Amino acid sequence: MGPRSGEAAKSVRFDILTLFPGMFSGPFEESILKRAREAGLVHIAIHNIRDYAAGRHRVTDDTPYGGGGGMIMKPEPIFAAAEAVLGEDLGRVPVLLLTPQGELFDQRLARALSRERRLLLICGRYEGVDERVHRGLATHQVSIGDYVLSGGELPAMVVVEAVARLIPGVLGDPGATFEDSHAEGLLEYPHYTRPPVFRDEAVPQVLLSGNHAEITRWRRRQALRRTLTRRPDLLRRARLSDDDLRLLREIESEINAENQDEEREEPANPDP
Repeated sequence: MGPRSGEAAKSVRFDILTLFPGMFSGPFEESILKRAREAGLVHIAIHNIRDYAAGRHRVTDDTPYGGGGGMIMKPEPIFAAAEAVLGEDLGRVPVLLLTPQGELFDQRLARALSRERRLLLICGRYEGVDERVHRGLATHQVSIGDYVLSGGELPAMVVVEAVARLIPGVLGDPGATFEDSHAEGLLEYPHYTRPPVFRDEAVPQVLLSGNHAEITRWRRRQALRRTLTRRPDLLRRARLSDDDLRLLREIESEINAENQDEEREEPANPDP
C-alpha cells in the first residue's frame, strides 16, 4: 500500500523488527524523540525477530541457495513477527524493509510516511534478506544512502526521527521543519549566532541589520548557492519561483567569475 495523502498524522506508532533490540535503547530515550514519546505523539515498540523463530535454537539465518558468501535472513521468522505484531493491521499499514537495494529515503518520502498512523520497519542483517520478504511482505524497500552498513538498525533510527519530527507538536517551533535542509528541496542556508566576530571571521552584516526582507532574500540566495554547488541534483525537483531562477543565473555567473579569477591567480608551471 502507498502512503496516504493529506496532513501528518496526530500520532504515529513505529514497530521495529530487529535481531539486535539493544541497539535502540539509547537513541529513542533522548532529546526530541523522548519528549515526543512522553507526550504520546510517537509510540515505538521494538520486537526481536529471534522470538518468532521456530525450534530450540531460534535460527534466523541460513546459507544462500546457489552458493556464495555470507548468510541470508530466513523468511519464516520475519513473516511470523510481522503477522503477530500487526495482527489485523497487516496489509493496511506500510511495511518498510531497510535494505541497500531500496529507493533512496528522502524528505519527500518522510513527509508521506508521516501521514500514516502506523509503520512497520524491518531491519535487514548479514548478506541480505530472503527475496520472498521483499516480494510478499514489504510495501517499501528503503535505503538511506549509497554505502554499506552492517544492518538496518541505524537506517531505521534515521527513518523514525525524520518522520517523527514532521508530526505536529513534536518540534516546539512549527516553522522549523519547513526551514530544514531538504524540506522544500534545497539545502539550508548558513547559520550564525553570538559572538558577532570569531577568530577574525564576522557574521554577515545583513544578518545584523534587522531588515527582515533583506535577511530572507540573503538566506534564499545562500540556500540556492549551497544547493547548486553541493547538491545540484536537488534543483531538478525543487520548487523554484521565477525569482529563484533569476538568482540561480546570477549565482552561476558569480561562480564562473570566481573560477576564472582563481585560474588567473594560479602560478604557471615552469618549463622542465
